[in-house]
Formats: sequence, structure tokens, C-alpha cells
Amino acid sequence: MKPQYFLVALAIVTIFFMFQLFSPFLKPMIVALLLAVATNSLNTYLKRHIPNNFISSSLMTVLLTAIFFIPVLYCIFSFATLINKIDQQALISIYEVAKEWVENMPDDFIFVKEQLNSVLQKIDIPEFIQKLLSIGALLGKNSAKFIIDMVMILVFYFFFNFYSTSLSHYFKDALPLKKEDSNALFYESSNVMSVVLYSILATAVLEGFLFGVFVSFFGYDGILLGVLYGFASLVPVIGGLLMWLPVAIYEMFTGSTGNALAIAIYSIVVISIIADTFIKPVIIKYINQKVVKTPTDVNELLIFFAIVAGLSTFGFWGMIIGPAMVTFFISLVQLLKKFSNDFYSIEQTVENSK
Repeated sequence: MKPQYFLVALAIVTIFFMFQLFSPFLKPMIVALLLAVATNSLNTYLKRHIPNNFISSSLMTVLLTAIFFIPVLYCIFSFATLINKIDQQALISIYEVAKEWVENMPDDFIFVKEQLNSVLQKIDIPEFIQKLLSIGALLGKNSAKFIIDMVMILVFYFFFNFYSTSLSHYFKDALPLKKEDSNALFYESSNVMSVVLYSILATAVLEGFLFGVFVSFFGYDGILLGVLYGFASLVPVIGGLLMWLPVAIYEMFTGSTGNALAIAIYSIVVISIIADTFIKPVIIKYINQKVVKTPTDVNELLIFFAIVAGLSTFGFWGMIIGPAMVTFFISLVQLLKKFSNDFYSIEQTVENSK
């Protein structure tokens, strides 16, 4: 038996047992690694200004916790508390108001009226409350697992940032590629992932903040609705509508038509037109120029479908894994394009020299 075959067989067996050993931690490790790659440009920027590697890595971990994990935890616990405090009589009264509103609709809208009546007839308030309570129990059951995963991700994320330089050098040397090609692959992957992550965060934070602050003046939980609006804003075109329309409808059914109009007009004019159309591109342009350095344009619809596919395949953490896998694929395609261009230029040079 040739020595190289023996080494390959030994490596396969070792990888199998390593996979079995670390299988409980694979998902947190992958998520942490992808987040570390996506935020590598910011980590490099901090290290230039803060020479202490431990402090810069700690700041990156605290920043990730504050921007992403704390709002998600707040949403989970707020939902659980809200579901447990549901007032059945209040829901019944809202249901009756909705039926009365539909009955009073003009006959000019007879088709819409019939459709709304058929929908309202299918609603069973007690059954609806039971389903909500079961969702609350499910949230409480899974919140402990989510917190454990979150802690593991933050721990791995810290160490990936702390040893980022040595790890990147090690993997670059291990790849069967030229040094410049390994650097190009790592640079392109980090660059595209960074643009996607920062664009998502810029959109979610900006629009969620604007919506949360405004609805808090009407007595709503601004933090909860702001975080939910931030997640909803990831849906192209109709993302914001999924949040402000139910709130406006609720205000209208409770008799506050002025509040409903104010929320609708503010959401359309300030958030959808001014913030999304004019302010968000400026922020993303600044991120491209100051943080990432190399502008990269990734289609929003592609990222949305990557998030949906990731959520359906990997669960909650799929919202990070999905876009990261898509952006990594884009980076590979760009690298292959570079190889094909180099090969074509070599062919042209050879043909011209004949």
C-alpha cells in the first residue's frame, strides 16, 4: 500500500471521528465563523486603532451582542409575555367591531365585502387563543436552547476574531491554490459577505428605529415593534407594509382613525420613500467606501430568498447561513471568472507571439 493512500484513509477516518466529536457544536461554529468572515473588515479596522487584540475582539463580540442578539432575545421574551397576557374579551370586542365595519361597507364593494365576511366567519376566537398559548409554550421551550446556542456562537466568534490572522494564514497555506488566488478567494468572500451583512443591518436598524420611535408615541412597545419592523424590512417591496398595515388597521378598528392615518402616512412617506429610497443608499455607499473599500452590488431579492431558504433548512440560524452560502458562491464565481479571463489572456498572448 502506498504511503499517500494510507495517509488519505487515515485522514478520512480522523475527519469522521472529529465530525462525531464536534457535531453538537458544528452549527454554532459555522454561524460564528461566517459572522467573523463577514465582519472581518470591521475587525481589521478596529485592530488598526486598538492594537490590543483581546480588547478589539471583545469589542466586536459586545457589538454583535448589542446589535443582533439582545433585540432577538427581547422579542422572544416580549412575545412570551404578551401571549400569556392576552385578553379574550378584548379580542372578541375587536372581532365584533371588525364584523360591524364590514357589514357597513357600501354595496359598491360587494365583492370585497363578501370575501371579508367569509374570512371572518372562519375565525374562532377561543381556538385562536389556544393556538397562541401553544406558540407561547413553544417559545418558552426553545428559548433555553436559543440562549445556549447564542452563548456558544459568541464564544466561538470571540476566538475566531482573536485568532483571525493566524487562522487565515493557516487556511490559505493549506489550500491547493497559489498564494494570490487564496488571498483573492478570502478577500472576495469576506468583501461580499460584509456588504450583505452591513446592508441588512443598516436597513433593519434604520427603518426599525424610525418605526419604533414613532409608534411608541401611540402607546405601543417601540422596541418590540421596531425590531419586528427591522426583520420585516428584509422582505423586498412589501416588507414595511407587513408591519405598519396591521397596526393601522388595529387603530382604525379601535376608533382611532387619525392615529391609523398618521401611522400609514409616516410609514409610507418617511420610512418607505425618504429613508429607504434616499437615506439607505447613502449609508450603504458609505459602508462600501469607508469600511469594505470595494463596492459590491448584491441583488436584494436574491438575499431575501437566501434568508427564506436558510430558515427553512437550518432553522433560525439559517438567516445567517443562507445569505453567507449564497455570497460565498458568488465569490467563487467571481474567482472562476478571474481564472477564465487570465486563461483567455494567456491564449491571446500565445497566439499573438506565433
